[in-house]
Amino acid sequence: MKVCLLYEDRERADAEPYYDTKSIVQDLGLNTLFLASAKELTYENGELKKLEAADPYLIETLGNIMMVPLASQEEIRFRQDVVADSLKAPDMVRGLYRISTDTLNRWNELGRGIRARLRQGSPVTKLTTEIRVLHLLCDALAEIRGLMEQQENLSSRGFLAFREEFYRAFSKEREEIVRKILADISFYTDGLDQKDEGRDQLVRPRIVFECGLEDGLKLGSLKLREVSSQSTKFLRRGSTREKIQKFLESHIPDSFSVVEDERIREQTQTLEYGVVSYLVKRLKWFQDEFQTFFDQLKLQSAFYLSAVQMVQQIKRLGMGWCYPEVCDRRDLEFEELKEVVMGIEQRVNVIGNTCSLPDKDLLIVTGANQGGKSTFLRSIGIAQVMMQCGLPVTAKSFKSGIFPRIFVHFTRREDSEMNSGRLDEELNRMNGIVEHIGDGSLILLNESFATTTEKEGSVIAYDIIRALKEAGVRILTVTHLLSFAKRVYEESKDRPEAGVEFLSAERLPDGRRTYRMIRGEPELTSFGLDLYDQIVGKARIK
Repeated sequence: MKVCLLYEDRERADAEPYYDTKSIVQDLGLNTLFLASAKELTYENGELKKLEAADPYLIETLGNIMMVPLASQEEIRFRQDVVADSLKAPDMVRGLYRISTDTLNRWNELGRGIRARLRQGSPVTKLTTEIRVLHLLCDALAEIRGLMEQQENLSSRGFLAFREEFYRAFSKEREEIVRKILADISFYTDGLDQKDEGRDQLVRPRIVFECGLEDGLKLGSLKLREVSSQSTKFLRRGSTREKIQKFLESHIPDSFSVVEDERIREQTQTLEYGVVSYLVKRLKWFQDEFQTFFDQLKLQSAFYLSAVQMVQQIKRLGMGWCYPEVCDRRDLEFEELKEVVMGIEQRVNVIGNTCSLPDKDLLIVTGANQGGKSTFLRSIGIAQVMMQCGLPVTAKSFKSGIFPRIFVHFTRREDSEMNSGRLDEELNRMNGIVEHIGDGSLILLNESFATTTEKEGSVIAYDIIRALKEAGVRILTVTHLLSFAKRVYEESKDRPEAGVEFLSAERLPDGRRTYRMIRGEPELTSFGLDLYDQIVGKARIK
């Protein structure tokens, strides 16, 4: 059975991850988001009671799935609808994750996989393990069906199709068949996990064959007619009751003990093994149906559980959120978009930005130091990645196109492992990006080429960004290279068809930053003296 909660018609992605996912995670600060989404929040009377430790599997799963973009508006809407259902029924999603995790853990303990089965030892041991696995799967599937039967408000195509397919694959009729066979052969595993001390019941087999007599009174045309298990009073060896039972059985006509005679006992055990093995093989369809089901259920429910806990974290900070809409690639529009990573790290409801950029290929953001430019750029990058994996974003509204290729080029701090200059390192990273540029590419540049002189950096930035723009790449850049920004402004200010927009970090007349981006001509200063006055002023006060 397929789960198909991440994709409507398949279990796995057919798209490639973003190029250099490590840089995307690092530069956008997504590890903070992964970590927060992996923590379960417990509320009591509307107040946070407990914050659980992060689940490593949720961190890994969310990180992997977020780095593989969805290819179409339909795929994004499909996943958004499943997220919406998950938010309506968080206990169901958490239950699906718990059941699948516990089942897989127990299954692994029993020895899952080819190598594990080879190490299990004798055929009898392997057979008893198979029976235990069948019990495990049957009980887990019954628990899942109980969860699904409690949900009356599911509306997403994903969960509705999952429930319908699950009911077909594990109908009550099919469950009855499996449980009937397991009950009939329960004698084979009875007592394996229980010591004789304290037992009051013993399960014995009842195996009935039909056969004919051939020449020489040989049995022929042997057919299995009945197999069942019957519970009787458990009698400890050597007890008075056992002796009485043996005495009574010895006076039953046409009967003999399979315990006293070693040869008969061995033949009986062989017969029991053959019968039980035959019946277990009849349940092969059941094992095949759910062979990989729990792996996929754990993976896919982990993503939606992370989404639920992510939204809980967002609500906890008082941030608004929405399901983004897909539009043309040259358009970008959002209202009160907030940088969720900063909010989580600082535990505050950060300031948002509103922007409308229709028919634009290049956005250049300049302005005051410490004015929120890099935060603004990251907020767009984070929202774009979240939108393209079907997650909600921290904004009142957000519209953007789909970009299968997202690249980031943020300035890096110098470290001892660098084998070349910082400019060489920046150019090498840019070269790698250029080699992977293709249709539907978006690149975020943050203070790129600021590691050299302003004049040289402006020339490099102009040439590279012009070439990227001509190649059809959408570019969002934050820069202090004012000569570069001024040159592009002069070339495009009277040409709306150029598709260039300029924003600046707002600075009030008294030097205060509002952390909002406003339209305007690039200024020839980044107001570094404001910071100087703040630092020197504080030093003088001290």
